[in-house]
Amino acid sequence: MVRHIVVWELKPEQKPNAEKIAAELGAKFHALLGVVDGLREIELGRNYNGGRFDLMLNCVFDSRKAQAAYQTHPAHVAIKAVVHTLVCSRECVDCEIGEK
Repeated sequence: MVRHIVVWELKPEQKPNAEKIAAELGAKFHALLGVVDGLREIELGRNYNGGRFDLMLNCVFDSRKAQAAYQTHPAHVAIKAVVHTLVCSRECVDCEIGEK
């Protein structure tokens, strides 16, 4: 299995809306369950502890192949387009988890 973690920094003008943005994006990402093959878990949360990044996405996929398919899935691409209008930076970590 693969874990995909993304953190985003909201644009300064979006920071006052962080709570609303987190709720709306969380619902959009959660709707991908059952739509994207191989996506096992997905959650989005708002960072309450300060620091540079405001939002975190945590996903679990069956395999690297499933994760790669997620990246180009039309439903995910549509959400990415929205995210890009809201954020100014992003970091990502991908790793294999569980038994190999």
